[in-house]
Amino acid sequence: MFRENTCGELRASHVNLNTTLSGWVHKVRDKGFVVWVDLRDRYGITQLVFDEDRSPKSLLEKARELGRETVIMVNGGVIERASKNPNIPTGDIEVLVQKLEVLNPSQLPPFTIEDDTDGGEDIRMKYRYLDIRRNPVKNNLIFRHKVTMEVRKYLSEYGFIEVETPYLIKSTPEGARDFLVPSRMNAGQFYALPQSPQTFKQLLMVGGMDKYFQIVKCFRDEDLRADRQPEFTQIDCEMAFVEQDDVLYTFEGLTKHLLKEIHGLETGDFPKITYDEAMRKYGNDKPDIRFGMEFGELNSVAQHRAFNVFNSAELVVGIAVPGGASYTRKEIDKLIDWVKRPQVGAMGMVYVKCNEDGTFKSSVDKFYDQNDLQKWAENTGAQSGDLICVLSGKIKETRSQLSALRMEMAERLGLRKPDEFAPLWVVDFPLLELDEETGNYHAMHHPFTSPKPGQIEVLDTDPGAVRANAYDLVLNGNEIGGGSIRIHDKEIQATMFKHLGFTPEQAKAQFGFLMDAFQYGAPPHGGIAFGLDRLVAILGGQETIRDFIAFPKNNSGRDVMIDAPSPIDEEQLKELSLKLDT
Repeated sequence: MFRENTCGELRASHVNLNTTLSGWVHKVRDKGFVVWVDLRDRYGITQLVFDEDRSPKSLLEKARELGRETVIMVNGGVIERASKNPNIPTGDIEVLVQKLEVLNPSQLPPFTIEDDTDGGEDIRMKYRYLDIRRNPVKNNLIFRHKVTMEVRKYLSEYGFIEVETPYLIKSTPEGARDFLVPSRMNAGQFYALPQSPQTFKQLLMVGGMDKYFQIVKCFRDEDLRADRQPEFTQIDCEMAFVEQDDVLYTFEGLTKHLLKEIHGLETGDFPKITYDEAMRKYGNDKPDIRFGMEFGELNSVAQHRAFNVFNSAELVVGIAVPGGASYTRKEIDKLIDWVKRPQVGAMGMVYVKCNEDGTFKSSVDKFYDQNDLQKWAENTGAQSGDLICVLSGKIKETRSQLSALRMEMAERLGLRKPDEFAPLWVVDFPLLELDEETGNYHAMHHPFTSPKPGQIEVLDTDPGAVRANAYDLVLNGNEIGGGSIRIHDKEIQATMFKHLGFTPEQAKAQFGFLMDAFQYGAPPHGGIAFGLDRLVAILGGQETIRDFIAFPKNNSGRDVMIDAPSPIDEEQLKELSLKLDT
């Protein structure tokens, strides 16, 4: 038996117990007449003691030679510590070692296995198996497990059945780029790794599995950011015989369950806003509502003077920054430089200080009087002591720029508190989105999303006006889940494909299996998919998903630990009927 107890288990009540422990050497402290060793495993740290009076000399010498991260097994008696450590659960006791066995020595690690390590991200990614021994990473993985178990528990209790769907599927032209897998047995042909199990879960609804879920790996060959990985995990769900409110009720319930079980938070009904309202108030479709700073449109109160910058703009819009009137001119200039960065793209910024005495001081006092600025304050909800920040230009770009500024100011002001959770639903998305470069429409969600009831006829006359029967669940400014009521009628699906530019032949070649299935009694159905990596990160008070993935890729999509992707040899290429250009 390698261990009778774990290194986080022993307490004062175990004094006089003889036990066997195994783990990794965390630290060795040699005081000459006594050697203390901190032994670590997943559960915690137990202090081991070797001394001249109570330990054989050979055992004391052996303890002195132990290196960090060496794997050992010890046997000894639990005794009360003379100098207790209140910072760890095992701090009242130590183990007086009578037997020590080295199970596996270790080289000196390339970074210290401590909470605050000296290892940079690159080196820790290369030696990720060592990084996992550190408490922050270990605890994130345990936290992910806890969230995943609660998801399975909730969905199972509500009658959902977990069904696995294939990983080797057919490439389709919609969405991000596919990862392709060449087939050896079918020369010149390729599988694709799934971006989602979308069509398969719809086929399960046709098959009568009316409540399906799957915690599933998905793959997208796209540019990466802090919250993106080429392979990611979805909580994929589908239900038959439902309308939109049925889906929202079920998965609002799941989110409430997670907030209660993970954080002990009771949450009321989630707010619900339309896509158009989200864009108008916050400038994006995944607003963070933990704080205010809602947009105030100023066209009606700012385009009546001789200020041509505003007069020529499609949109003049501002936000009120709490307490910002105290900013110095130098601080405001830095803010203007921030919005002019290429990542934001604004041409400049107009500001108004709302003084404590009720007067206003602006960067455009030459054009606007106090009455004008009072109306700006009313439209933006500004109070005395606030700073009104105003941008102008084309509608879409200006909203995006002000949204970036809103989030930046909230970050600077400490308003994005990681232990606060503000969920909301965003509904009534456009069904189609116009590509301004090509002039073609593409599906805003995916081509199987149903239009809102009664809007299918509008597709032929005004496709951009059609609203989708789609919904996103947003938490703290991040989309954590998205879904829709699906098309379940073959003719409506064919119409949708037509408006997306598919010929009947292309639609048949790509999705004929699904349209054929619709002929055999497809029920009304809809569903949602949560991004598990992102959900876990936000519930864990962070936004970078890599910290909650055991073996993540870097920003270039590489696994630096195993050095993947990597070349393959000529023989493998021949077997796959592939030839690389040189």
